Amino acid sequence: MSDQPIPLRYRLLTGTDDRAFCEKVSQALDEGYELHGAPAITEVAGTVRVAQAVVLPT
Repeated sequence: MSDQPIPLRYRLLTGTDDRAFCEKVSQALDEGYELHGAPAITEVAGTVRVAQAVVLPT
């Protein structure tokens, strides 16, 4: 039995629209995830927030 957690097939990545968020998405792509749909963008209290869904191909 492996101590490694089973990867989620779907993840919703969220964060401030900055380099750290882009690195989070890039890391998921490096792990084999693919983008799912367009990113969502909103402004909360003057800060731009983004979300991107990613999925593991089956």
